Amino acid sequence: MILPIRAYGDTVLRKKGKEISKEYPKLDVLIENMYETMYAAKGVGLAAPQIGLPIRLFLVDATPFADDEDLSEEERKQLTDFRQTFINAEILEEEGDEWAFNEGCLSIPEVREDVFRQPDITIKFQDEDFNTHTKKYSGIAARIIQHEYDHIEGVLFTDKLSPLKKRLIKSKLKKISTGKINIDYKMRFPLAKKKR
Repeated sequence: MILPIRAYGDTVLRKKGKEISKEYPKLDVLIENMYETMYAAKGVGLAAPQIGLPIRLFLVDATPFADDEDLSEEERKQLTDFRQTFINAEILEEEGDEWAFNEGCLSIPEVREDVFRQPDITIKFQDEDFNTHTKKYSGIAARIIQHEYDHIEGVLFTDKLSPLKKRLIKSKLKKISTGKINIDYKMRFPLAKKKR
């Protein structure tokens, strides 16, 4: 089932997610619905707060980036079929010189900006079966994970922009929160007169 994505301005996007256990009700259905929602919106990641749930759950499918001609063969290999569910994730380490990459967000449509992040991460998480993993990721894969991880921490990519950039996109963000945008996926707008 495709779920509505919460738009910029929704208070749930600012909540730090709570850890969940195996007993979380209908978790398998929730994860399936989140993948369906992400694909319907043509996204490469989706976090539970974006569908209104302040829990530590996000998922990533970086496969679309595997076709990028600017990538090395090693990066392309890492992104091919890279689909992962992250439960109760904790980034243990971020390393390397920060690099800029143009990011967008399903909760903030029509806004894309360069965001600086470190290229290498070590993350501890549980998969759908609650097996614990500690893995290293780099490049685009790390960036997508960092972006989604920020969501379960109550952080948006716009928080990482300079004060000038924030001022320049302020009116766009207001339009998003009030639903005055044209998008081709289901959204819920916090300040709209009528919910879509």
